[in-house]
Amino acid sequence: MADPLTETIVSEARANTPAALRAVYESLAPSVLGYLKSKGCEDPEALTQDVFLAVFSRISTVSGGPEGLRTFVFSVAHARMVDDYRRRERQPATAPYDPQLDQRTTESAEDAVVHSPLAAAELLDGLSEPQREVLLLRVVADLSLEETAATMGKTVNSVKQLQRRALLALKERMAGKEAADKHEQHVQQPQ
Repeated sequence: MADPLTETIVSEARANTPAALRAVYESLAPSVLGYLKSKGCEDPEALTQDVFLAVFSRISTVSGGPEGLRTFVFSVAHARMVDDYRRRERQPATAPYDPQLDQRTTESAEDAVVHSPLAAAELLDGLSEPQREVLLLRVVADLSLEETAATMGKTVNSVKQLQRRALLALKERMAGKEAADKHEQHVQQPQ
């Protein structure tokens, strides 16, 4: 098969003739793409485009006819491949997030309160009377928001706010207690 790149096409490409530039691209792009794919480049199609942008911006300086042009094109392709490797080495490897493999958990405020080593009465002491009432009706009596609101003579939204604030206050108290316990254990350990 005859080489589609001829001295004439290379000369016309050096003069930036669109048809000749297209012929150069169509002749060499598949080989450049194959080279970049075989080297394991992350996005070989984009790198191929980068190669030809660089080649076409400097094609007027190319000498040596079709062989010189081929050498120049693959020199640029090789440089882009090396740049791709270096860029990937500088960036940390990314892994897709899989929720099935993620073992981190945080218990809900409700669970933290229910499973606390502190007595329920002690936990509720620091809350306002409406906050205590909401938690007792919602958690202990297992009433719905609507039932709690009707029992207390409040709106559902005000019950939600009272519950949210109460649970946040309890969670903060428990976190403070746990931190104090850890500090106490650390102080009591012999050095």
